[in-house]
Amino acid sequence: MLIVGRFINGICVGICSAQVPVYVAELAPAHKRGLVVGAQQWAITWGILIMFYISYGCSFLKGTALFRVPWALQMIPAIFLFFGIFWMPESPRWLAKQDRWDDCQKILALIHANNNPDDDMVRMELQQLREACDMDRIQSDVSFIELVKPPMLWRLHIGVFVQIWSQLTGINVIMYYITFVFGMAGLSGNNNLVASSINYVINVVVTVPALLYLDKVGRRPILLMGSISLTVWWFLCAGLMGGYGSPAPPGGLNHIAEESWSITGSPAKVVIACSYLVVASFAPSWGPVSWVYPPELFPLRLRGKAVALSTASNWMFNFALSYFTPPAFVNIKWKTYLIFGAFSFAMALHVFFCFPETAGKTLEEVEGLLKENRAPWRAASNKRDLEDRAIESIQAQEKREQEIHVESA
Repeated sequence: MLIVGRFINGICVGICSAQVPVYVAELAPAHKRGLVVGAQQWAITWGILIMFYISYGCSFLKGTALFRVPWALQMIPAIFLFFGIFWMPESPRWLAKQDRWDDCQKILALIHANNNPDDDMVRMELQQLREACDMDRIQSDVSFIELVKPPMLWRLHIGVFVQIWSQLTGINVIMYYITFVFGMAGLSGNNNLVASSINYVINVVVTVPALLYLDKVGRRPILLMGSISLTVWWFLCAGLMGGYGSPAPPGGLNHIAEESWSITGSPAKVVIACSYLVVASFAPSWGPVSWVYPPELFPLRLRGKAVALSTASNWMFNFALSYFTPPAFVNIKWKTYLIFGAFSFAMALHVFFCFPETAGKTLEEVEGLLKENRAPWRAASNKRDLEDRAIESIQAQEKREQEIHVESA
């Protein structure tokens, strides 16, 4: 029964995690999209923190309540979400795709202009949506096959890898197995659990700066800074573990695993600090950006399918790492840290050479930018140029409508 329940839960979480970023990205104003979509990751960090402390508190209960209570409490946010959906507006991009232009304009006015449908920003974005929908109708192929053909294959690889790299940062080594890591550093029992909880607090607090600066600084600089800092902390942990650690005594260490690793004294404290710094580096960078970035890369007709594939790759590598980490600590011990350090360095190179900047642009502007095929490290923000072009397009459209009106009169 528990396995079937987890299977159903996995389907539901998969649907939500694949579609929520798309929905929120299509609703959010361009200049606040990082803040709004990144808030999803902040909500996730709150969920992890709250459930850790609930589970910790329930560990003092007796009998089946020890595990029934934390599982049952997870129904509460799902119930609020179910009823809250009835008051949520439809995506203006989806409405445009269905030719419901009046409803689309109302939602855009609600988002951008306090219900003023004649606002310049509303008119500009509505015109961009019309042009995007016209282009999508010309390119009627909306199957998954198009995603694996040039030029969409290049975008798909970026969207998939931003989710894969977010797992290969090694963050879930800390999130899932932090008691294992701290056990190797000499902590045990209640001290281990309390010290582990600090990670989840850091995860919540340090995500906030990303929400405030993600749209101002841009996606690329934040991903690069996150990758480089993660590289430093992982290699530092590996050096300390390899240089000052030793095999655990027979029978395992602190009831964690046989044939694991042990480190004591000041080096152990630095390893604990580096574990906190791994979280502090991931939380404001790869954490929120991995959800913000994929919906920005694809045209309207393919966005839902592409983001679903990207999210699936996240969960696939999440699953793989949850199986890889415990035997890795047993079989290759401290060298496990070298693997994640190497991944972090590789993702920095990948971001620099392949990931375009998307901050501050509407989804339609991003589409126009990607079609120009500029080198990512040379593609400076051309938001003003794109806005000028959009305004010129609106003015030209209005001029044509006036000419038609005069001719008909």
